[in-house]
Amino acid sequence: MECQLEIKSSADKFFDAYKTKAQLMPKMANQVVRDVKLVEGSGWDSEGSVRQWYFVAGGKLETCKEMMDKVDDKDRTIVYKLVEGEIMKAFKSWNSILNVMPMGEGSLVKWTMEFEKQNDDVPDPVKYGEFLTTWAKNVDTYLLNV
Repeated sequence: MECQLEIKSSADKFFDAYKTKAQLMPKMANQVVRDVKLVEGSGWDSEGSVRQWYFVAGGKLETCKEMMDKVDDKDRTIVYKLVEGEIMKAFKSWNSILNVMPMGEGSLVKWTMEFEKQNDDVPDPVKYGEFLTTWAKNVDTYLLNV
């Protein structure tokens, strides 16, 4: 499942915010990100680091632990692997892949959600796509105003 949006921030600046400034996300995107804590790893921006997120999706406060699995600076891509949280009650596995591409004077942000449902009764994760889109819009607005 994918969601895309055009933003006004440069691709490098936006990608850098997600790669190196996770600890500032509650400030950048306070509409949807309430808190984040580094729980494992040598730093916020290192592959393999694990962060505990507190966020709002579908109007409900949720938590999850995610690992920054892979970072590709050249292609401005980050793969996040969820390892724990409410979302894992409905899904056996979940990866969120962020890709940021320059486009005109701004950028195109693409979130790809790769998941395996626990069973066929689990609805498509539309609320998480909406969360990722709102998060990106909030970060873009913040970056344009700093």
